[in-house]
Amino acid sequence: MASYQITLADRSTEHIDDADAYQQEGQMTTFFLTGSGRSVVDTWSTRVASFRTSEIVAIRRREDAAGVVAAQPLAVRGLRSA
Repeated sequence: MASYQITLADRSTEHIDDADAYQQEGQMTTFFLTGSGRSVVDTWSTRVASFRTSEIVAIRRREDAAGVVAAQPLAVRGLRSA
């Protein structure tokens, strides 16, 4: 299971555990638990946390317990990877 570290505009950080994916929903960026083996956000996904997109400076995906996912820094302004 992946987790994310979010850096906000005030330089504070938030840790989101048990989230597989995120996407922009209007003015918010929402993190989801997609379920066993699913790789898409759909109606079966569970919302884990939401943040105002304009306040997010960076999103960093962190390793899961097995160390499968490497940390991948992403720049966030319109949610495009850098």
